[in-house]
Amino acid sequence: MEHVSLPQPVLIEKSGAVLTFTLNNPDAANEITGPMFDAMIAALRSEAIEPTARVLRLRAVGNAFCKGRERAGRDAVSIHAEVARLIELKKLVRSSSLISVAEVQGDAFGFGFGLAILCDFAIVSSAARLAFPEMKAGLPPAAIMAYLGRYALPKRVFPMVLFGEPMTPAVALDAGLITQIAEPDTLNNATDTLIERILALNEAGARDCKAFFQSVEENALEQNFRFAAETLTVTTMRLLQSR
Repeated sequence: MEHVSLPQPVLIEKSGAVLTFTLNNPDAANEITGPMFDAMIAALRSEAIEPTARVLRLRAVGNAFCKGRERAGRDAVSIHAEVARLIELKKLVRSSSLISVAEVQGDAFGFGFGLAILCDFAIVSSAARLAFPEMKAGLPPAAIMAYLGRYALPKRVFPMVLFGEPMTPAVALDAGLITQIAEPDTLNNATDTLIERILALNEAGARDCKAFFQSVEENALEQNFRFAAETLTVTTMRLLQSR
């Protein structure tokens, strides 16, 4: 019998300074499976140890961007392991020195929408629908709510997670959850243009900018002022030395 190799559920490719994750599980609306989690986590861990790229591009094939994640666990231990794995991926995307760009060509629900929000930029097709549908099954989307308030005002997003109704990209943009809306036939070019703008920046400066921006979100104001003084001293010295 001829051996037929199955397609990889997530394609991980590096071209120049751009690392691309392409969700390739269209028959299941790009639901993130265990092997997909493991592959993306491994790639981001590798980048954290030895950075070789500057931009992370997250995209998908098919009609949907990502409509959720696999829920295979049936006992407390396996369910907790699944949750820990998905949280690790989210933490790696957020903390990575790579500037992350989500290219959302289709519907993004639950984990898929939450992952796009975590990216530094989320460019969404005008034809896409976005939602947090977990509460329709009685499951509070805790892994998303853990950070959602950092991106939008609580009074705006709490009804979104409580009722789980699909929203248009325009509503998500107005709430501060996405960066930009593009027509379906211009989405790819819009993402390319954004990535070109990022790569045109000073590499070390861009990494420092992301690190500082995220740190101040976590800290108290007084800590932020102290960190600002340290960061400006280090970066200014580096620029002076490079002249």
